[in-house]
Amino acid sequence: MMISAGTRLGPYEVLAPLGAGGMGEVWKARDTRLERTVAIKVLPEHLSSSPESRQRFEREAKTISQLSHPHICALYDVGNQDGIEYLVMEYLEGETLAERLVKGPLPLEQTLRYGIEIADALDRAHRQGIVHRDLKPGNVMLTKSGVKLLDFGLAKAVAPASAPSAATSLPTMAGSIPLTQEGTILGTFQYMAPEQLDGKEADPRSDIFAFGAVLYEMATGRKAFSGKSQASLIGAILKDDPAPISAFQPATPPSLDRVVKACLAKEPEDRWQTAHDVMLQLRWIAEGGSQAGVPAPIAAKRRSRERLAWTVAALAIAAALAGAAGTLLFARRAQMASRPARASILPPEGWSFALEGSLAVSPDGDNVAFVAVSPQRKASLWVRPIGSLTARLLPDTEGASFPFWSPDGRFLGFFADGKLKKIEASGGASQTLCDAPTGRGGSWNRDGVILFAPRARSVIYRVSAAGGEPRAATQFLEKEGSHRWPFFLPDGRHFLFRALGSNPDNLVVGLLDSKERRPVGRETLNVAYAAPGYLLSAREGNLFARQFDAGRLEAHGEPVLVAGQVAFEPGLVHAEFTVSEQGTLLYRNSTLVPSRLLWRDREGKEIGSVGEPAYYRFPRLSPDGRKIVVRQLDPRTQRGDLWLYGTGREQAPIRLTTEPGPRTAAIWSPDGRSILYQGSGEFDRKFLDNPGSDEKILTGAGGPVSLSDLSPDGMNLLLYHVAIETAWDLVELPLSRARKAGEAPRNLSDAKPFLATRFNEGDGRFSPDGKWIAYVSDESGQFEVYLRPYPGPGGAIRISTGGAVSPQWRRDGRELFYMTGDHKLMSVAIGKEPTLDVAKPRLLFETSVMTESVIDRADYAAAPDGESFLINTPVVENLVSPLTVLFNWPAELRK
Repeated sequence: MMISAGTRLGPYEVLAPLGAGGMGEVWKARDTRLERTVAIKVLPEHLSSSPESRQRFEREAKTISQLSHPHICALYDVGNQDGIEYLVMEYLEGETLAERLVKGPLPLEQTLRYGIEIADALDRAHRQGIVHRDLKPGNVMLTKSGVKLLDFGLAKAVAPASAPSAATSLPTMAGSIPLTQEGTILGTFQYMAPEQLDGKEADPRSDIFAFGAVLYEMATGRKAFSGKSQASLIGAILKDDPAPISAFQPATPPSLDRVVKACLAKEPEDRWQTAHDVMLQLRWIAEGGSQAGVPAPIAAKRRSRERLAWTVAALAIAAALAGAAGTLLFARRAQMASRPARASILPPEGWSFALEGSLAVSPDGDNVAFVAVSPQRKASLWVRPIGSLTARLLPDTEGASFPFWSPDGRFLGFFADGKLKKIEASGGASQTLCDAPTGRGGSWNRDGVILFAPRARSVIYRVSAAGGEPRAATQFLEKEGSHRWPFFLPDGRHFLFRALGSNPDNLVVGLLDSKERRPVGRETLNVAYAAPGYLLSAREGNLFARQFDAGRLEAHGEPVLVAGQVAFEPGLVHAEFTVSEQGTLLYRNSTLVPSRLLWRDREGKEIGSVGEPAYYRFPRLSPDGRKIVVRQLDPRTQRGDLWLYGTGREQAPIRLTTEPGPRTAAIWSPDGRSILYQGSGEFDRKFLDNPGSDEKILTGAGGPVSLSDLSPDGMNLLLYHVAIETAWDLVELPLSRARKAGEAPRNLSDAKPFLATRFNEGDGRFSPDGKWIAYVSDESGQFEVYLRPYPGPGGAIRISTGGAVSPQWRRDGRELFYMTGDHKLMSVAIGKEPTLDVAKPRLLFETSVMTESVIDRADYAAAPDGESFLINTPVVENLVSPLTVLFNWPAELRK
């Protein structure tokens, strides 16, 4: 019997393949009785060919099915149909540890967290007499709820009863993919204990050996044992000891090296005897118990302050700082003589770091403030001492972005609810200082002056740290449209800021109470000053340092690379890094996630796909639903070009744009013959059937402006942009007048407002008859979907509740779709005129849709008939992007 999509195995309907290996094929399936998604593993014939093997397998499966643990994949059922043995297991979403390790080693905190969970699961199984025998990264699934161990005990259950061949009879060539071999040597060689290779019976201590090899690989990104052939690999396992973890990761606590070394002892009696013991050791390290034996200490100052609890992060610091318990205030001489050290910070359990404006390190380098997003997609401000694994949520900071510290480290400034606010870092109620609709950075000097950019298209303003009326601190020059990201220099009077526009020197030094300004160079994103005299700036994911004389206000020398893979957002002109006065650099790692374009029906069932996995954004269907234009990103630069796809796999994709510059979503003309798209401040029309006739339709956009939609008659272009007086506004640009040959394209000044209020409005979509515009607004305090008659007059009709983005119409105008903040696709029936009858929203299905920062546009497209939806779905869900702490960062410049 051949297995394929649609096959029925008992009550289970096979849906799609998930993978295959030595233990059989795995399929996604649906349990028709309980209406749940499951995973089915179909065993190969040679593992279930004899009655004795089947009986032993069924007996072992019954034992494993009683094994209930949050970090073990649950076994639901076993079955046999037409000679096919199969297992029914819990369906998991995520990536395997093996897939994650392709990207490199895990941060120390993550290694400890996952290690504790794996050890806890092993301990539960061992107490019930079950040995895994094939523990390896490929059998560890990383999910949003933590790790899940796969294939628990099944390797033993299906092992042949006959005597196995000796190890020397196995193939000697080591393939590039680890395989599970049949026989007593059952498992994957790199993770097998010496006694298993000797043909002896495995016991729980064999799993502990494998666990040590997995821990080693998580911490270093390297396999504990390797060889050019299976024979040399076996020899390495039997005779050699791997290099210490600290040889590859100098900041590793010595105690972790000791734990792993004991796991990998050649004799079972010399290892940890239970997984519970290993778990306790890892938990002790994670809680800060490994203070002794810190490697490579150097002298450091101690401060008369409360002693920080030594934790894993503190141990990372100690690789470059003092061996005694102390703080993070460096002695300058010790800094310059020592090596840099790194540590990682993970978000609080169940939360994720905000995609932008998420972090700030205190001036003394002792504390980190970051913005994290809850499972309900609510952003709040947290504070965490560098030397602690515990972060503290600051109440009354919901909606926070772009935090910055007061010079004494007592307060945090931040933006939320259209205001500039401050709050004590120890907690308490926040205080509103002044209005700031869409804040773009702040800086606080020792005289109690705060500089800030209140909105995306604005000059820099100043306000007292006690609150009051703000006043302008900078002025626009010609060809400038936005000043943002202010940063005080050490004297507290001069400050850096970025001037957006077409002037060549866009990095400027301003002076309080003066119109004086001095250009100091050209930069791509935000800039920070760092002692003892550098400018830090990011360019396409790389962080550079350049010498800067803060007295002469002059930059000199060539930029030197400090760190790579730094997250940045081109649309905000902002990179995610921050630096303290004492040499601590903090940045968020870039984790651009590939995605797939999946077709789903109205119940959420996957019914097809488009193209191969890539870095997609904003798919838009042609009016007839037969073509797709989508933005496809370069993972290195995070800039994208537009590609044209057919709605199935039969048509090869066509690249539509090649010139440099960021792209937002493209929009289709009503006849489907052309698309309109955005480059750097300009908008173009590309004719698909006549490429030579492409035209520029708008220039001089300046500042943040995005395409939204084109009216059904093709005569009016709907845009949303930031105005100086208001926030995001919806404006319309008439396109009805035919351009004469040689005539200049339209300018944004030709546009007229459709909706301009003190709230943010955007992502507008014309109804098919052109009489309504669906859009999003935050006038209720969060983004919701509204309807408003076009061209007016008439008020707004609220469609959604509980948060919503990305409205889209069905072709006949009788149904409107939108996405909730927690990624549920909703439907609203729209009644016929003369009265607009709006039905109650109803859920279609939940998605794992990608999102974008600008008014949180969701990545999906509704088919014209509303019967199917193209969902841009991340290949890896809930990928954790850690924060990296780099201590003594100037030492990187001397490598």
